[in-house]
Amino acid sequence: MSAPIDLPRWADTVVVPAISVIAAFLVAGLVVLGIGENPLTATRLLIQGSLGSGEGLGFTLFYATDFIFAGLAVAVAFHAGLFNIGGEGQATLAGLGAALVVLNLPFLPGFLLLPLGILGAAAFGAFWAAIPGYLQAKRGSHIVITTIMFNWLASVLIVYLLVNVLREPTSMNPETPTFPEASHIPFVHEVFARFGVEIAPSQLYLTLLLALAASFAVWLLIYRSRLGYAIRVVGSNPTAAVYAGISPSRIIVIAMVLSGALAGGLAVNELMGYQHRLLLEFTSGYGFVGIAVALMGRAHPVGIVLASLLFGILYQGGAELAFEQPAITRDMVVVIGGIIILFAGALDGLFRRLVARLMTRPEAVRA
Repeated sequence: MSAPIDLPRWADTVVVPAISVIAAFLVAGLVVLGIGENPLTATRLLIQGSLGSGEGLGFTLFYATDFIFAGLAVAVAFHAGLFNIGGEGQATLAGLGAALVVLNLPFLPGFLLLPLGILGAAAFGAFWAAIPGYLQAKRGSHIVITTIMFNWLASVLIVYLLVNVLREPTSMNPETPTFPEASHIPFVHEVFARFGVEIAPSQLYLTLLLALAASFAVWLLIYRSRLGYAIRVVGSNPTAAVYAGISPSRIIVIAMVLSGALAGGLAVNELMGYQHRLLLEFTSGYGFVGIAVALMGRAHPVGIVLASLLFGILYQGGAELAFEQPAITRDMVVVIGGIIILFAGALDGLFRRLVARLMTRPEAVRA
């Protein structure tokens, strides 16, 4: 049995995923070459479409905002030893919470309605995650199974509500009335314009700052607080946690509540920022992408932000790439994302060993 690979946290969080991404792009380049396209041209178009203009960068950061929230939601549960794959359902219920708050309190000014809408999203997301957490902690129901079930329950529930209860009476579409303007999260370019700074208009909202603040808060929680220490102990060794006076069942529920609240940020960005109404399938699978983001980012907030930026580049640059080179469809971009996930997940040990070997001093090797 081989000895465990011990790497500094910064190397495990940044260097190993970076090498994984480089290797994945080299393999993806071979795939692009196999369909008769130039991989260098494809890479240039991908980067140019996502980072080469103010508008492209704004859209990239908009997608990254969703992925940060989804990745943080998975990461907090992961530190407690839980594999929460219910981000889609939790974000869906969070959207319902935001909609109920802002549609029933339209008379409030923006400085009250905005935070209340965000709190409503967090509360409903936390509630939807707390139920599988309780079932895992008290009944032994496996968290993977229950969160999958709750994804489906959330989708069925939202269809029923949008068709029969919350639908705009004058519309045939299953969606709520438009949210009051006071609940709309401002565009970043509009906020900058108020201070005399002109940047390219894009689909980037101040929710990005909320996502970065949430990342910092998660870092403080997990690595600088007693609760975070308890979460990590339960995730590492529940038996040792009991001997240390920590209740694993309590920590499991708390971790899932925090996870669901973070998933609510996805709903805030999509509904209070972009859509301005609750509609079907607004999550667009971002909750599942959050699993890949958390794995690639090693469940560390810094790694999650970097991985979210990468997937934002793929989403935005992939759309431009499919437009400029029709032979490389959006499905091909999904394949590239899948290769990145494969290299960051299944081949993780290979790259960790490579980095450990490169970082080992020759004297230590000889010794």
